Amino acid sequence: MKTERRSIIKKLFASIAGVAGLGTVVKAEEIQPEKEVGNITTVQDVPLFSGHTKHNGLVFIAGKGAHFDGDITAHTKHVLDELEKELIAAGSSMSKVLKCSVFLHDLNDYKAMNEAYKGRFGNKPPVRTTVAVYGGVPGNSLVEIDCIAYI
Repeated sequence: MKTERRSIIKKLFASIAGVAGLGTVVKAEEIQPEKEVGNITTVQDVPLFSGHTKHNGLVFIAGKGAHFDGDITAHTKHVLDELEKELIAAGSSMSKVLKCSVFLHDLNDYKAMNEAYKGRFGNKPPVRTTVAVYGGVPGNSLVEIDCIAYI
C-alpha cells in the first residue's frame, strides 16, 4: 500500500513537473523498448503492414482472412490456423490471446463461425467483438480475425 502510494505521488510530481517545464530524470528501465515486427507485407518494395507487432510483452496480430472458395466453416478454420501460426512465430500461443476481433462478411454466418471458433483458445477464451462489415471483408474472405496476446 505504501509503495503504491509512493508510485502515485511520483507520477503526480512528474506530471506537475512536466507542465511546469521542469526537467525530470527517467530511469533506464522506464524507457519503453522499440516495437518488434514480423512478417512484413510489402507493395512495390514499400512496407505496407506487419503480420505481427510485439511491444512491452504484448503481441498484436494483423487480421487474417481466407482467400479461397469455401464456406464460413472452412474459412474460419483456415483463419484460426493462420492466427495460430502467426502467434507461434511471435513467441505466443492461442491460449495467451487476450482479445479477438471477428469481422464477418455476413452476420447470418455468426452461428456457423462460432461452431468452428469454439474450443480453439482453450478453456479460458479471450474477450471478443464480432461485427458484420459493410461491403464485405477484403479479398472475398467470409471472415477476418485479428487478436492481441501476451508473450
